[in-house]
Amino acid sequence: MASKMSLLLLFPYTNNPVCRLALDIYKDEELEIPEGVTVSVKSRIVHVKGPRGELTKNLRHVDMEIRVDNKKLRFVVWHGKRKHVATLRTVRSLINNMITGVTKGFEYKMRYVYAHFPINVHISDSKNGGKEVEIRNFLGEKVIRKVTLLDGVDIRISTAIKDELVITGNDLEKVSQSAADIQQSTSVKNKDIRKFLDGIYVSERSVLEA
Repeated sequence: MASKMSLLLLFPYTNNPVCRLALDIYKDEELEIPEGVTVSVKSRIVHVKGPRGELTKNLRHVDMEIRVDNKKLRFVVWHGKRKHVATLRTVRSLINNMITGVTKGFEYKMRYVYAHFPINVHISDSKNGGKEVEIRNFLGEKVIRKVTLLDGVDIRISTAIKDELVITGNDLEKVSQSAADIQQSTSVKNKDIRKFLDGIYVSERSVLEA
């Protein structure tokens, strides 16, 4: 009787469950480490260092092998089911974003949208050392809406375009979450959103130039 591996070599695209089992024994992905970037992995805690700074990600909850091999990162899953194997590309993409962050950085642009009451935004330093955004006159309210940005995220009011905020940072997750927090802070409750469009919305996402 032919072995599992010989069946796999003869019929690589077969739906035979024996062959599919052999296919799922070992899955891997690779990621190139660019010049000027150092990556270290210890107990599935990934540390990435580059020209713009350092980022660390704890991936202990992910059951896979992550190792550095000749300027490449290798991600390996053994005996993984479909969902487990799918995490390979997810983790690879996450670390690739970390590398992009420490070499180039990420930028989100947000625009104020209002019909009658102009939105006023003030940026100040928060108590924890980060940035705090104060949103005034939203829908004519007297209340000041405040959003504290996550650590490592910077924000400024654009001087080139009216009613625009520019958010930058090395950590894509923190930059996107900070933008989401600002947008959520201006959500209109108990109103028809087809008519009440006032708010601050993400208008552009990009990678900063190196």
